[in-house]
Amino acid sequence: MASAIVNYQVDTEVPPSYFPKLFDFVYAHYLAPQRQRFSEISKETSESSIRLSYKVLDSQGKETLHVEIVSSDGGIHATLSPLGIDVSSMAVEEARQDIIIATKMFEEKARKATWYFAWREGEEIVPEKVREKEKSFRRLFLETQILFFVVFIVLGMGLFVVVYTFYPEWFWIAPLALILVQFVFVFYSNRIIARTGDWTITEKNPIIHFLEYHLPVAALKTLDDLKQVSPGQLAAIKKEVYEEILTKRGEIDCNEADKVFTKYNVSCREGVLSAKKVNVYALVKKVADRFGYKVPKIVVSNTMVPNAAASGPSPSRGIVLITTGALVQLDEAEMISVLGHEFGHLKGRDPLILYGLTSAEFLFRFYVLFVFFPFIFVSFLFFVYFWAVMTVIFFIAKFFEARADLTSAIMMGQPKVMARALEKIGFQRLLFERTPSFRLQEWLGLDSHPPIYWRVARLEKLEDPVKVKHPLIQSIREVFRGFADSL
Repeated sequence: MASAIVNYQVDTEVPPSYFPKLFDFVYAHYLAPQRQRFSEISKETSESSIRLSYKVLDSQGKETLHVEIVSSDGGIHATLSPLGIDVSSMAVEEARQDIIIATKMFEEKARKATWYFAWREGEEIVPEKVREKEKSFRRLFLETQILFFVVFIVLGMGLFVVVYTFYPEWFWIAPLALILVQFVFVFYSNRIIARTGDWTITEKNPIIHFLEYHLPVAALKTLDDLKQVSPGQLAAIKKEVYEEILTKRGEIDCNEADKVFTKYNVSCREGVLSAKKVNVYALVKKVADRFGYKVPKIVVSNTMVPNAAASGPSPSRGIVLITTGALVQLDEAEMISVLGHEFGHLKGRDPLILYGLTSAEFLFRFYVLFVFFPFIFVSFLFFVYFWAVMTVIFFIAKFFEARADLTSAIMMGQPKVMARALEKIGFQRLLFERTPSFRLQEWLGLDSHPPIYWRVARLEKLEDPVKVKHPLIQSIREVFRGFADSL
């Protein structure tokens, strides 16, 4: 039970000039539509601050918490006050996550009103891909490479039909050849990923520079009605900022950047222009040193989708991919914890383990199931079998994702920091997972990651991760327990 008042600072990437629209959004688009969960919603605005107040209701409509969110002195502060001694810690946690989810929903819209410029020193300027999803080919080889193995399972089905029909004499050898080809791709996955990144980070060129320009909020009626400049004009602005400021000074100066913006009739007086640089190599090296590994190859993808991933059959052949979205949206401690998760995959050699698992299923299907039960492959039972196999494989993959979380907590020592990072990255799933049926779907769906709500809660409860002696065994037990609790 929770009876103490909870106070904390709300972390947001939007500037103070956007706070009025942030509070309006939370009031009108998050709280007001959920009258079954929130009551007595009020918003007060003064010259120096904005105050949003509401009460949280439980499933029976009883008031459990009083929440106040206040903006002042360039920041946002939240206070959660239990309205009784029987308020559960889970209720307080969900109320805190409500604020995070609503804030992140607004930030998604606010990015439409923000220009992001990113450079790696000494490399060609690459245009931003703000809304582009992960390259499908690259996604096959990231983290546990589970999607890659699924693709090979599907290819195996096609191989079964083609070889059996046209080359029956090669039928019994073809599966082994396919598995051998799959192993070659797994072994060289680090080189494949290296070719898909926009920038390669090295010890000599370790820094990514960022420039963010938030459009003047006074000129925006809504965040959906924006007048963006053309891609060509953005490229011209970026090129001049790079050549006239970054190349000559070594880092971006906001005052000088404002002069460049003015040349293109872009007013910066009412907006916010901020600059920062991130030593990506130093971040990865700090994690690699903690694991006792050499620094793997590092590539950066210039997309605002926040993500980080690792690939490779072993730590010595590993590669780490980071998106600029992750570098912008996560602070240094959060980024290090996320990288600890990715190094956990390398440490556990998860791609090789799942390669062995999927290969065993593939060989079983050809050399056992087909021999003794050939009718399965020409009946509806095959679709049942295939669905069951996919569900089991993705459920097993959740063991390794849970172990990677635990490994990061053990090695980096900041489980709660990683929980905050997961909330930021996975806020949309966190919102959907409020529905019990969706939680069950997340456990049984074709996703290698356990539900976000479960991962966050597990990390929050982890008081002394160093005492964990068998991370994989403990992760397997806890994944099964989490699944059982969702039933």
